[in-house]
Amino acid sequence: MSSFDVVVIGSGPGGYVAAIRCAQLGMKTAIIEKYSTLGGTCLNVGCIPSKAMLASSHHYEELQHFADHGIEVSGDVKVNLEKMVARKQAVVDQTSGGVKYLMDKNNITVYNGVGSFENATTVNVTKADGSVEKVEAKNVIIATGSKPSSLPFIKIDKERIITSTEALKLPKVPEHLVIIGGGVIGLELGQVYLRLGAKVSVVEFMDRIIPGMDGGLSKELTKVLKKQGMKFYTSHKVQAVDRAGEGVVVKAENAKGEIITLEGDYALVSVGRRPYTDGLNADKAGVKVTERGQIEVNDHLQTTASNIYAIGDVVRGAMLAHKAEEEGVMVAEFLAGQKPHIDYNLIPGVVYTWPEVAAVGKTEEQLKEAGVAYKSGSFPFKALGRARASADIEGFVKILADAKTDEVLGIHMIGARAADLIAEAVTAMEFRASAEDISRMSHAHPTFAEAIKEAALAATENRALHV
Repeated sequence: MSSFDVVVIGSGPGGYVAAIRCAQLGMKTAIIEKYSTLGGTCLNVGCIPSKAMLASSHHYEELQHFADHGIEVSGDVKVNLEKMVARKQAVVDQTSGGVKYLMDKNNITVYNGVGSFENATTVNVTKADGSVEKVEAKNVIIATGSKPSSLPFIKIDKERIITSTEALKLPKVPEHLVIIGGGVIGLELGQVYLRLGAKVSVVEFMDRIIPGMDGGLSKELTKVLKKQGMKFYTSHKVQAVDRAGEGVVVKAENAKGEIITLEGDYALVSVGRRPYTDGLNADKAGVKVTERGQIEVNDHLQTTASNIYAIGDVVRGAMLAHKAEEEGVMVAEFLAGQKPHIDYNLIPGVVYTWPEVAAVGKTEEQLKEAGVAYKSGSFPFKALGRARASADIEGFVKILADAKTDEVLGIHMIGARAADLIAEAVTAMEFRASAEDISRMSHAHPTFAEAIKEAALAATENRALHV
């Protein structure tokens, strides 16, 4: 039986990053992955492939507006979904292969199979052929991630009633895609197929889409996506999702108690994700799993078994790849005797629609609920020279700052490159910047980032210069 200082179960962003950091810190490390490729949900059927599809569909959409830029394209322009999906897979394969390279580079032993506990220091690896190999571990990091959630009455057949996994490899562009859930995953995949010519309807139980983000972002994104052709049924409770031959029928109850019926050829169930601990045998190691299916951890991400830690989607907090990465690094450094920390308030959230949506810190709703006195400054992208030059004028940046100290409490944005711009916001808040601090930093002109400076000026005695 091989022995290791650390065994990581799961090779998603949290798991493989934890393994790399452990190896960097001198620990003999192994990683166990049930699938044949490394990278977990994010690299294989989540973050990376969805962004590849978003990029391809965005190119197609931009082509429709080339004439506005003085570019005339003659002849038929067609969508080849098969090639688009093949390109997506090539990106996935390259990225997953990159993780394998990193494992080899850092001398991390890779086991392919299902990892399960025999006890707190012995992990069984059940391989595809049914054989079992035992691995001895001084410490274990559980990074088994999550799986798509569903509703009790929905039977996902993976053909017409599908999850995000199947939505990434459809054989044809849907005529009518009905999306159940107005969160990040549903909206991103919905926009992919909307651009390619599908009719897209979104049914959301809450009174707005992206309900966990600032209300201003939700309102603006709804307006923009409606303009693009997406239909929304908010405050609708799904009652039934049934297969009807080569199509689906979705029934939902609105706020008035009326039943509406939507007929489509695909129904994408996108109601969140659930922690994945199936087959882990956590109880045999003394690891407690909560009623919500999450592994219980303390502030050091240590489970109820002192030598076992858990990170990422399988523990409390936002289900985000970058959150899992930070936790993986934290556990590795803690095992090495260091004193790392994570400020969970400063983990950014992003929606990769176009325009992109990004946020960090507190929302207005949260500040009001907590009774915090704050001031707000906003700046629209349409007032930016760079945005006009690029024809990306939709959206805004909003900065929330403490009314007394001027410390930035939250930054929320929707617009071009928001996914990249949010890093400036995280940096500022990490160093506890005030709105005036940001307003006095020189921002290159013309850039989208100037919207952050102008929003900071707006939050500082309403001093915005260009609006």
